[in-house]
Amino acid sequence: MPVPHLSALLSIIPQKKSIIAAAVLSIVLSCAAVFQWNSFFAVTVAKIVQGAAASAITPALTGITLGLVGQKGLAAQLGRNEAWNHAGNAGTAVLSGIIGYCFGLQGVLAVLTAMGLLALCSLSGIHSASINHAMARGLAEAAELPKQNISPVSEPTPSSSIPKARNLLKNKALFSIGCTLFFFHLGNAALLPLLGQSAVAQFKADPAFYTAATIVLAQCTMILTALWASKKAQQNGYILLFYCALCALPVRGAIAGIWQNPWNIIPVQILDGVGAGLLGVAMPGLVAKILNKSGHINLGLGAVLTIQGIGAALSNTYGGFFAHTAGYNFAFLALALAPCFGLLLFGFAHKKHLFD
Repeated sequence: MPVPHLSALLSIIPQKKSIIAAAVLSIVLSCAAVFQWNSFFAVTVAKIVQGAAASAITPALTGITLGLVGQKGLAAQLGRNEAWNHAGNAGTAVLSGIIGYCFGLQGVLAVLTAMGLLALCSLSGIHSASINHAMARGLAEAAELPKQNISPVSEPTPSSSIPKARNLLKNKALFSIGCTLFFFHLGNAALLPLLGQSAVAQFKADPAFYTAATIVLAQCTMILTALWASKKAQQNGYILLFYCALCALPVRGAIAGIWQNPWNIIPVQILDGVGAGLLGVAMPGLVAKILNKSGHINLGLGAVLTIQGIGAALSNTYGGFFAHTAGYNFAFLALALAPCFGLLLFGFAHKKHLFD
């Protein structure tokens, strides 16, 4: 779950590359700490560190992307970013499965460490001088910057102190997006874990193979979806992508709840890839559009991701309650119901022209 104060800091400082590098190192080191000290305290601290570090990456990377390409090129680049992101997730899952099978958990740690080092090498390829730090925080486009005061790569002096996230959420459009994503992830986060548990319990599926298959199938779908979404966003904006993503999840939950077969993994995870791939482009793009010229796009992303994270955190309790009391099938249907509220909320906000 994102830390709003960290996102607020990202809104005003130009060292976004350093923040991402520190986050990557923190995640790798915390994973290594769990392998070294497998205790409740070590795992708890590691998860806190990982959560705080991961929360900085999306706002910082979106800011860097915006600073490189501006609003006009954002949709296309977000699609490419998401495609590479999901390709990395799929590749890591496959490598971890193969190397973990051959060499045990220490091999998995080696894969994670290698991926972290490759991420840092890729980050070093982004030249800081190419980032327009005014555009990176959504303050202005390059053509609109006063030439006598602000150079394309300089950081303008903030006109006011860092706003609090709760003040930023007074923006009705931004708050509507956050609440929409709350309901989406309330229904989304627990679906895959419960699907895996159901397959093992009811159909005696191999847990390792089944889990790997769910990850790879979804991530590969996300790659294609993100590339398609970037083209559609350039043509028609981000609203249609949101509607498609919000409709995919109820169908996904309904299939899992109604079709009692281990092969339901195929349509369920394809739809997971569709929903996540679309939102990976649409969410940061729409937030950046709404907060354009405000200078607080990074904070806005952090605020929205915080609300989204609350929904994801509650999802396992929500889905687990229905699984415990009424069975897996009813739990999947209950999870399918949650994003319907998000769809209604988003539709109402769109009808009120909050996103214009």
